[in-house]
Amino acid sequence: MTTSWFFLKTRVAAGIAISLVMGVPAPLKSLADQVIRSASSVPANLSEGHGRSGRDRNHDWRIAYASAKEVDTHIRLLTGAGAIDCTRAATAIQLFDEVRALTWRLLHPRAS
Repeated sequence: MTTSWFFLKTRVAAGIAISLVMGVPAPLKSLADQVIRSASSVPANLSEGHGRSGRDRNHDWRIAYASAKEVDTHIRLLTGAGAIDCTRAATAIQLFDEVRALTWRLLHPRAS
């Protein structure tokens, strides 16, 4: 895995999630706003952590991991409510699952 590929995947996942919720009806707007905040938090925190070391780095990566889980939950809620496209939602969920798996490996490296 190259670093640039990983960061590209996070930006693509965030972009899909954000575009998905742009037309969400008013009663669900607060969930859409949460998707935008949490989706944009994932690449931002991974990038910030990449530039740090020690506990600061892990702290940023843990925030990114948790934000990716949050995006997943909100997208599933909006899909269940029929407010967003199911096919694109499934793509976003899959990408964020991959991002979480890669972030997990950053947080829990295998012993050499």
